[in-house]
Amino acid sequence: MTKVARMYYDQGIRQQEITERLNIHQSTISRLLKRARESNIVRISVAIPLGTFSEMEEALAARFSLREAIVVDSSEDEERLVRDLGAAAAFLVETSVKPGTVIGISSWSRALLAMVDALHQNDNGRGGKVVQILGGVGKAETQYHATQLAQELAKRISATAILLQAPGVVGTAEARRVLSRDPSVLAASGLFESIDLALVGIGCMEPSKLLSNSGNVFSPAEREELSNHGAVGDICLRFFDQGGNLVKSPLMNRVIGIELDDLKKAKRVVGIAGGVRKIPAILAALRGGWINVLLTDRSTAETLLSNKADGAPPKSRRRSLI
Repeated sequence: MTKVARMYYDQGIRQQEITERLNIHQSTISRLLKRARESNIVRISVAIPLGTFSEMEEALAARFSLREAIVVDSSEDEERLVRDLGAAAAFLVETSVKPGTVIGISSWSRALLAMVDALHQNDNGRGGKVVQILGGVGKAETQYHATQLAQELAKRISATAILLQAPGVVGTAEARRVLSRDPSVLAASGLFESIDLALVGIGCMEPSKLLSNSGNVFSPAEREELSNHGAVGDICLRFFDQGGNLVKSPLMNRVIGIELDDLKKAKRVVGIAGGVRKIPAILAALRGGWINVLLTDRSTAETLLSNKADGAPPKSRRRSLI
């Protein structure tokens, strides 16, 4: 056992070569290596580099029934946090996207903009599509950011961009019905159920400056009405309460974008968010099961894990504004 272990672990000799040198069957080599570990002749340890939080990621995944959690080291400075989350999201895309993948991406997320900026050019997504899952038409000076997300992401991974060419929020439910039948909108919404990977931000009740400037936002009075009925955050302008339950409201009839029940059908739904003000919304999204991959910062992860909730959604407290 010791001789085989030294050859394999210390000298880096492959099992096939050990077999040839010692004239022992390869299955015997495998058994000897296993016994060497069980007998403490060989002890294997993993040295975790600084800035890597494997145990925290595993704890988040276990507690909230996630497929994966990714935790990055960052500071409390919001600009630095956005860049770090974006860089980590870019690495996730570069290493997980395969040819033919259909990617859904929401609009008006600064972290997603940072992700696109950090992406290296590659052809991993060739033959695939990048679908905009929340309307992005708005004020001319900010509309560019929404279309840039889908178009630039598609360009950098050699995929095709499918834009949702409508506002995220319209004035009336009737306007939504009319626009939803437009061929350019149907081209995107028709792909919602085919999404393999969804990349979404998680919003809190106070919209970011980018979203506010876009015009794709509810008024302060409308947001207050949503808050009064329990809303703590949103994904793609679909609002939920602290238990993760959707807040039913006629306001949702004015949103042009994916429904969360449809979003949930995607194989991987990656929520990218961090920072103190986002914690209630992130926790609610986790409780509702609206995402199955979380990418966040260390401080936020520590807070989520310190919360006394066991990860299961509390008893439903659904309320209606109708």
